[in-house]
Amino acid sequence: MRGVRSGGESERPGDRRGETGMIRRRRTARRSRGAKQGMAGKRRNVRRALMLAVLICGGLGGGVAWRGWTHLCDACPSIAQIYAFEPKEATKLFAADGSLLAELAIERRTPIRMEALPRHVYNAFIAVEDKRFWGHAGVDLLRTTRAFFDFLMQGYGAAGGSSITQQLAGNMFESSVNRRDISVRRKLREMRVAIDLERAYSKWEILEAYLNQINFDGVFGVQAAAERYFGKTAAQLNLPEAALLAAIPRNPAGYNPIRRPERAIGRRNLVLQLMAAQGLVSIEDAEAAKAYPLELARGARIEQDAPYFVEWVRQRLYDRYGTDIYEKGFRVYTTLDPELQAVADSALLAQLEWVDRHPAYRGVTFEEVRAWPPDSLYQVSRGGAEMPYVQGMFVALDAATGDVRAMVGGRDFGDSEFNRATQAIRQPGSVFKPFVYATAIASGIPASEVIYDQPYYLENVGGDPYAPRNFENDFKGPLTLRRALARSINVVAVKLGQRVGEESFAQMAERMGIASSVPRVPSAAIGSMDVRPIEIAAAYSTFANLGVRVSPRSILRVESKDGRVLWESRVQRERVLERDIAWVAQSMLRDAVDRGTGTLAVRSRYAIPFSVPVGGKTGTTNDATNTWFVGFTPDIVTTTWIGHDRPRRIYPGATGGGTAAPVGAAVLAHYYETREHPDPWERPPGLIERTVSETTGLLSTRWCPLDVRYVEIYLEGTEPTEMCDAHGPWSAQVPVRGNSAPR
Repeated sequence: MRGVRSGGESERPGDRRGETGMIRRRRTARRSRGAKQGMAGKRRNVRRALMLAVLICGGLGGGVAWRGWTHLCDACPSIAQIYAFEPKEATKLFAADGSLLAELAIERRTPIRMEALPRHVYNAFIAVEDKRFWGHAGVDLLRTTRAFFDFLMQGYGAAGGSSITQQLAGNMFESSVNRRDISVRRKLREMRVAIDLERAYSKWEILEAYLNQINFDGVFGVQAAAERYFGKTAAQLNLPEAALLAAIPRNPAGYNPIRRPERAIGRRNLVLQLMAAQGLVSIEDAEAAKAYPLELARGARIEQDAPYFVEWVRQRLYDRYGTDIYEKGFRVYTTLDPELQAVADSALLAQLEWVDRHPAYRGVTFEEVRAWPPDSLYQVSRGGAEMPYVQGMFVALDAATGDVRAMVGGRDFGDSEFNRATQAIRQPGSVFKPFVYATAIASGIPASEVIYDQPYYLENVGGDPYAPRNFENDFKGPLTLRRALARSINVVAVKLGQRVGEESFAQMAERMGIASSVPRVPSAAIGSMDVRPIEIAAAYSTFANLGVRVSPRSILRVESKDGRVLWESRVQRERVLERDIAWVAQSMLRDAVDRGTGTLAVRSRYAIPFSVPVGGKTGTTNDATNTWFVGFTPDIVTTTWIGHDRPRRIYPGATGGGTAAPVGAAVLAHYYETREHPDPWERPPGLIERTVSETTGLLSTRWCPLDVRYVEIYLEGTEPTEMCDAHGPWSAQVPVRGNSAPR
């Protein structure tokens, strides 16, 4: 028997096997539950370890981050420094009459209080620069986060995320927060200083400081900007004007309403749209303001008087004092005569407009170029050094001291800061000839020497012969040096240059003030080299001072803000030519004005009386590309140049006498309207007078016609001793003798 269950039931065959399987399953279940419990315990241990690691790393990271934040900007201003902040003090430039000429500062501003500003003025800035200004603590986290992702997607061209307080931090403390630095470290520094600013000042104080610090393309603060662009105070700005100013700080040069009015209006309308969207103005007011025309103040283009002179002085000061000129409040006394400067500005601009209207002028005019897109103008002009319209420059020196009394370096400083008086290099043409003639006088060749004006050829090694031509493409025959200079005859000047030697006249020019290199070639005698105009002015001072050269001077002295003299200039005078030689040379240049190429402008058009002794020389280079006039008296030396930055013909027939001389003549005429006329240059003892024939340069006879007789002045020992033999019953058989014969 297999056995019996309790209760009398017999045991079935599979019952024991089932019981055994059940036991196994229970054991397996117990082992499985144990394993699961072990695994769960292990997971709990891992989680605890991970949480502990996170807490440790978080604590370490937080500590590192806090230490990094607190030491991010050890050089950043403290709260005490923020409280004590004062804007840098500008250097003041004074004219010769003591009037304020300009201020040199990185930040030129006129502060204004918030209480004086209409609501729409500051709301315009808040709308476009920081719409959550009133709610954040210095950093707009939402805007910063968005700017970060924009940067990842778009790169450096993405919009910035700086709040008004952050911008103020950069403007106030540039050494600590350089806003030109686009690194993450700079951004974090800016945030740190902004938060400290918010702790130190109220929102109203921050907004006021911001509006007084912000850059509007060369002027700082909303008050100075309102005065510059609209000729009114910030308190008087209407809604569209306020929106226009708020449009500028994003890109001051790009949204300057003077230079780029279309772009400025477009961004102004965006500001108005944002103001309406933020409920700062009604939609109706915003739309009406969008339709408002851009009405800038008359004269808004004129940023300061004598800008080229001021910039020239600034560069000289910077070379001596560096960036201190923007911070230390120096007082600089200059040589400029404001009244003469205004006359020079007016005279040059009037003559340039006359050229634009000339029937033969075929170039682009100033007004036409003003309509070009600013970007294209900048590219075409190579940054302002090669403007496409006709340009000009003028400089006036005190003859005795070299003090610069007036300087105009170009037609429009706003378009081009390139100073054509001090930086440009131009062919001087015929204004160089007096240095050749002075060399001849010094070498013993008298002003009555006759040289034939006729075709002339010089061998040119490796090329065609050099053959100088006269302006009128004709030849005048025998001419005295005096007459040839007055009529500006090229052939005679080249012949004379060969006679005295290229080395001799080049050295003479250099001694008299030409600092540029003078090549030793035949064409140099008629000004084929390049020089700076201010060198010409300095060199001609030698004639005005009868042999004494003076160096141009722009600064008299520099004082500290408390009146201590830091530096004082001295008049630099040097005798480079004997007095008698210089007197003969200046007398020849007086003839060029009284009976030569300068007569029409000086004595006729502007009717400067002969009681004012004026010497000078006109100049015109090949194909009428450069026109010059240098006019001088015992008191003043003026130099005028008119032409194109990139040399090309001004107009057919343009000359120094007709194009440039009217500017110098206008200034000289005004100069002597209220001044006593100077005495003529005193003739040195030892000079000799002789009446000679202009035909031969020899002593005149009773046979010589009256119209060829004149009185010439000679250095002792250079006067003629032979009688003129070109007139009389025997004249047809007797040729002209000596060095006056044709060559």
